[in-house]
Amino acid sequence: MKSITIHGIDIELEEKIAEKTRQMGMSQNKTVISLIQTSLQTDTKASRRKAFSDLFGKWSVEEKQVFDDQTKQFEEVAESDWQGGNEDRP
Repeated sequence: MKSITIHGIDIELEEKIAEKTRQMGMSQNKTVISLIQTSLQTDTKASRRKAFSDLFGKWSVEEKQVFDDQTKQFEEVAESDWQGGNEDRP
């Protein structure tokens, strides 16, 4: 595996890494690798969402109203659908 040396870490960042290391219960090396992986994966997910953003969006008020009007019948429950029900079965 490749090793990387990072120079110029200020005291504040060093303390944050040490704190995270304690929280995660791992070595500093594993903690830094985990933080880098998490950071890069988040960026990947964000770019993936952005790539498909034209396929998703919000409805306009008019579009929502049309949808609500066309699906209103599915909100009604007929009691006859819930009564008996075994007459057709052998």
